[in-house]
Amino acid sequence: MTFTYTQLKTAVQDYTQNDETSFVNNLPVFIRQAEERILKNVQLSLFQKNATSTMTSSNKYLACPSDFLAPFSLSFVDASSDHQFLDFKDADFIQTFNPDAATTGNPRYYAVFDVSNFILGPTPSASFVAELHYFYRPTSLTSGSDSGTTWLSENAEIAILYGSLMEASIYMKGEQDMMALYEKRFTEAVSGLKVLGEAKEVTDEYRTGKLIRPKQ
Repeated sequence: MTFTYTQLKTAVQDYTQNDETSFVNNLPVFIRQAEERILKNVQLSLFQKNATSTMTSSNKYLACPSDFLAPFSLSFVDASSDHQFLDFKDADFIQTFNPDAATTGNPRYYAVFDVSNFILGPTPSASFVAELHYFYRPTSLTSGSDSGTTWLSENAEIAILYGSLMEASIYMKGEQDMMALYEKRFTEAVSGLKVLGEAKEVTDEYRTGKLIRPKQ
């Protein structure tokens, strides 16, 4: 089964039996929220990119790409022309590790600071060429035409349907048993989708998480 944008909107209305104007107007929101749920539950290798940037001397921040979703690895070329990989941490760790931003050196750690920036620790002592390998947020089904499709609507159609129904039920303050059913179906669909992704742990020498199950 493949959902076009129109078909998915129609399916959500059919399941919920709701054609009230404000509900229909919010259908794109439900779908985008469902897409976000899927992308944050499953890291799919086909949604990976590389980007190069520059760590600026005495600047503890590094801009995130506009389509950034989650990091895979961040490295830079040091003064000896060697690639140095940073460990991914949370922002609190880095601010505790390097409380004085004036303390500079070769960065060892990075974290997501806000929607637009990473924070580095220590603050770079020079300008370094950086390479970010990351999971990106693909274009939403709601951004295309009514007859348009996306990879998720073609390959994760059950997950996007039940994810949308979960969001619609929250909006409608639906019955708990129905919401639980939608969540169960969504979880099952996502579990199947993870076969296409990579299971990760939170610790690894070079990146966000190390591969603990080979790709199928």
